[in-house]
Amino acid sequence: MIAIVKYNAGNIMSVRNAVTRLGFESIITDKRDELAGADKVIFPGVGEAGSAMKYLKEKGLDETIISLSKPILGICLGLQLLCRFNEESGTQGLGIFNSDVKLFPPVDKIPHMGWNNFLTMNGELFKDISLNDDVYYVHSYYAEISSSTIATCDYIVPFSAAMHKDNF
Repeated sequence: MIAIVKYNAGNIMSVRNAVTRLGFESIITDKRDELAGADKVIFPGVGEAGSAMKYLKEKGLDETIISLSKPILGICLGLQLLCRFNEESGTQGLGIFNSDVKLFPPVDKIPHMGWNNFLTMNGELFKDISLNDDVYYVHSYYAEISSSTIATCDYIVPFSAAMHKDNF
């Protein structure tokens, strides 16, 4: 069973529909015991970092997510909240990744919206993906490149397109 973290951020139903199309069972939950009992966890998100982190803390999900040893996939805001700090609302993240999340410099259109290619990528997550494959972005904030970065993309500045550390 795949648990999808509910924390009042968007795109949860899109993620659930994708998981279902791939043939997997899932639940959408903000219950700590259900996250702990799942085989895998998806931490999705489209939203604002401050209010999302507030909800996680109110439900005790911040500590639960950090303590999990099963595979956890953070998508968009989910990945950003796994970082140590987010400039959006001056939000302390979960600190899994030693990286800050910053607002793109205002030298081009923000949000970054559209198709891009990875500049670099490595790891099992990308076994069937090539550098020429397109990936779609809609974001105003980006995770800085760090020792956990396993894929990079570029929009105004190079940024972490994917990160990996332990089970995250």
